[in-house]
Amino acid sequence: MRYKITHTTTYSYTETVPICHNEVRLSPRDGRLQSCSNHRLAIKPKPEMCTRRGDYFGNGTHHFSILEGHKRLTVRAVSRVEVRQPQHPAPESTTPWESIRDLVQQASTPLTLDAYQFVFDSPSVALLAQTKEYAAESFPPQRPILEGVIDLTKRIHSDFQYDPKATTVTTPVDEVFDLRRGVCQDFAHLQISGLRGLGIPARYVSGYLRTIPPAGRPRLVGADASHAWLSVFCGEAGWIDVDPTNNCLVSTDHITVAWGRDYSDVCPIKGVFIGGGTHKMTVSVDVLPLDQPAVATAK
Repeated sequence: MRYKITHTTTYSYTETVPICHNEVRLSPRDGRLQSCSNHRLAIKPKPEMCTRRGDYFGNGTHHFSILEGHKRLTVRAVSRVEVRQPQHPAPESTTPWESIRDLVQQASTPLTLDAYQFVFDSPSVALLAQTKEYAAESFPPQRPILEGVIDLTKRIHSDFQYDPKATTVTTPVDEVFDLRRGVCQDFAHLQISGLRGLGIPARYVSGYLRTIPPAGRPRLVGADASHAWLSVFCGEAGWIDVDPTNNCLVSTDHITVAWGRDYSDVCPIKGVFIGGGTHKMTVSVDVLPLDQPAVATAK
């Protein structure tokens, strides 16, 4: 699938902001299953400086500074991306989960050493007894790892209610577990916490999800939103992405922007500013398919 993605973030301030410094992760990643042929970042007011680099995890990251007074800041990212269909192995054919855990702990190759960093707690994902116990139900002895991951994904989708009013970006995993509700970020953090508690490497993925309007209804421009899921290290099968919000293996409807330990590593826009009084942020995301759309549903 080919997409044109437009992500617009606007900050409005009640008082003048004389200076701000920002870090932006809005450039879709390039890889085996995805390629970004074009990416443009438009910032208004025009920044004094804007640079791009790859961060520790290889995510495309822009830094910019505005040194003139402003009451409104608009950051618009426009990308063209092609996403290819992953070839997932049969779940029952994957390696037993304990073997993955033990292999990663040895960290004897660059691949396993890279995976090993994703078994520890991180700023937004604590390793909790309750999430480990919850995840363990999906991982009896010698169960193939992808079977267990799919089962845990299904259970989270069933046991936790999607509720955008229940949490914020700072809600901790233990509170999400007790509430049994939240949004995509919360469900990804929750599943990551359970998997890491068992010694299984899992990383947080941010990006976009192509949504399909109901039959006979036009798609609404700007109605899509940023999305989050997770990727699990499955040994010889590599990293496999799953989406607990929608109970699915990730396919061509998902566009990857960045990955890291948790949301704090991949926040789309963050920074510091002086003054401004109170402020309001609005976000609009439009995921426009450039190919004939396939049938799919999403929450």
